Amino acid sequence: MMHFKIGLRLKRKKPCEKSSSMQRKKQLYWHSLFGTIQVIEQTFICVKTEKVFRPFSSSAQIHCRGYSLPLQRAITDFVADVSFGKIPEKLKEHYGITVPISSAQAITQNHAVKVSQKLASEIPDRYGVDRIITEMDGTMIPIVKTTPATDDVQIVDRRKNRELSWKKARISLVRIPTQKKRIIVGTVGTVDEAGNQLLHSAIRAGLGRNTKVHAIGDGASWIVNQVRRLFGERASYLIDFYHLCEYLAAAAPGNEWQRKNWLKQQKQEIKKNQVLKVLNNLSRGMEPDHIADKFAPVRVSSRSIKNRIEHLDYQGALDADLPIGSGEIESANRYVYNSKTFKTDRLLVDS
Repeated sequence: MMHFKIGLRLKRKKPCEKSSSMQRKKQLYWHSLFGTIQVIEQTFICVKTEKVFRPFSSSAQIHCRGYSLPLQRAITDFVADVSFGKIPEKLKEHYGITVPISSAQAITQNHAVKVSQKLASEIPDRYGVDRIITEMDGTMIPIVKTTPATDDVQIVDRRKNRELSWKKARISLVRIPTQKKRIIVGTVGTVDEAGNQLLHSAIRAGLGRNTKVHAIGDGASWIVNQVRRLFGERASYLIDFYHLCEYLAAAAPGNEWQRKNWLKQQKQEIKKNQVLKVLNNLSRGMEPDHIADKFAPVRVSSRSIKNRIEHLDYQGALDADLPIGSGEIESANRYVYNSKTFKTDRLLVDS
């Protein structure tokens, strides 16, 4: 613990209308990048209201057992890279200090709430970048939820009243085609909240009135709806090429060699926007209607293509040197959520 004898000339400020009397000195300490700082503070009591006035705490904007802003910034920066459980190890390595995991979590969540309240909600009237690339995806993550205790046993051992479940988490990515820097955000909130985060990231990346948006995703309806809601006619949505090929691979006929050649040919046709030709090839092996979908891969593949036929302009994307796959968001999804849940000894807490 670090002790400092601090002498400050504070701006005189009357704590109340009438005079105040000196009460006593109190010990004040807070956590910083240099360790725990402790001072002895002179306090006063207001004669009229009988409330304690602490001039140093008020002027320095410090409260006992608090955390300095530089330390809070270091914690939130580390959380962007690793899970909460590894924050004490990182702080010990870089600054030689320790912070409880619960404190790191509370500080990060507090700043996250403040940031979410300042999300930009409208496209600025400015001349922005020519084009941005956006991707969105969702995944299920484990959640632990504790219910209020009803008896003494549950108060002692909270493991007996916790509920384990899964919750949908949504992540989005924005970048400029000519740059490698990416803006990645995520939420376990609603689809509109995920969309608002995507719009805010796009504005940070340089979205303006002239900017075109190249959106890629797996074809989930909530992603398509959010892209339309946020960007309107300025956006073009493209189904991830790998997801489309999964449907075609399941519908490929013949032996292994024949299936590989057939799939290769369909990929070439799809990239040339020859969708009707691919649908015609699928129709030759269409299963009867009475067969269930799980035993009818050709019908499922054909229906999937027909339902998304307006989002299959792969030739236009390739001619503009734009990606046709959502591998970036898939990788970000695995990194962000797996590194913060499955690779730690703690599940996410539903607060």
